[in-house]
Amino acid sequence: MGKNVFGQSLWLKKKVFQIVGNMARKRFLEPNNVTIHGGEVIPHLPEKGVLFISNHQTIFTDVITMYHVFFASLNGQINSIEKNNYLKDPKLNLYYVAARETMEKGILPKVLALAGAVSVDRTWRKGEEMIKREVNPDDTKSIGMAIKDGWVVTFPQGTTRQGAPVRKGTAHIIKQYKPVVVPVRVDGFREAFDKTGLKRLKTGVDLQVSFSEPLKIDYDNESVEELVQKMGKAIGEEN
Repeated sequence: MGKNVFGQSLWLKKKVFQIVGNMARKRFLEPNNVTIHGGEVIPHLPEKGVLFISNHQTIFTDVITMYHVFFASLNGQINSIEKNNYLKDPKLNLYYVAARETMEKGILPKVLALAGAVSVDRTWRKGEEMIKREVNPDDTKSIGMAIKDGWVVTFPQGTTRQGAPVRKGTAHIIKQYKPVVVPVRVDGFREAFDKTGLKRLKTGVDLQVSFSEPLKIDYDNESVEELVQKMGKAIGEEN
């Protein structure tokens, strides 16, 4: 099956999608109710050059659920993940942006990184320490490579902390690489899971994933600040 733009085995990535995907269904999704809105947008998106922007409630379960919705929608299940046959042929050029320090903590995050993590350094925080550092140009380049190769999920708040501001980094990425930008809103995940999303706190929760139409963006003339405000409004997390 070859390798992707980061030199990762596509065969291995497919196996991770299938094995972790089935485990996640049984442990996290099936004990709850997954309600999907706007999934009809997904099959009409281009094969490459798409950036999904979402609010963030848990580190891993948000993006795992989105992956399930992508696979199901592309296999004819619109707004439903009831049948798991979509894992037989998952879309492989999927990526998600994650904090490097998170993906280096323990074995499980390293396994989940094989599902397409694009690891970046936070510019405002290291662990629990608030810092201020320049954007790593290699991180920006990596996100750009992923966008050019396929679909990328990012969380422009950069943290699961409720009410956190939308940060400028994603706006710079949008202006530089000009992707199709699809807003996503997730709800219910904080109630059902711990911060990581890997420990259940409660079952029977309505986990909601809502997709909107792609944003209309003037890539050349809209300012970073205008894009930040537009993203915040689109994902229900206005600054």
